[in-house]
Amino acid sequence: MKKVEISLYLTEVEDVSQLPAEEQELIRLARHMTTQAYAPYSGFYVGAAILLENGEIIKGSNQENAAYPSGLCAERVAAFAASASYPDIKMKAIAISGNAKSHNIDHPVTPCGACRQVLLEYEVKQDSPMKIFLSGHSGKIFLIEKAQDLLPLSFTSKDLENL
Repeated sequence: MKKVEISLYLTEVEDVSQLPAEEQELIRLARHMTTQAYAPYSGFYVGAAILLENGEIIKGSNQENAAYPSGLCAERVAAFAASASYPDIKMKAIAISGNAKSHNIDHPVTPCGACRQVLLEYEVKQDSPMKIFLSGHSGKIFLIEKAQDLLPLSFTSKDLENL
């Protein structure tokens, strides 16, 4: 028996201005989409923006519901809309941003487990990595090169191939 270490490597970006214009715009849109969130129960606002290979940007925000499990996270709102509208176009990158009703968040927020699984599903489907930018209302940004990095012990469609 031996212990195995699994690590996550990411790039920490001190300021959005250090990124190319296209990626700056994606983060700006994700931050803006936090203002479009419907989060009357949690007061936690999340926005997402997905850059498609054709240059289109699909946006989403979290949508809560009094019957809590019926709401949906911003990442899945955007990913499902992108897949429904452009089923054969690859998702190159997603920016995710969070903010709170009570205060401005100045550190990167991360996707929940369900959103990580959904992003990985599309990455596997398109056989191409999807960059992930994580941010708050302000402050540093984390860049993760592919969704697979967020789920190192993942379950994908490949696990179902020989059933």
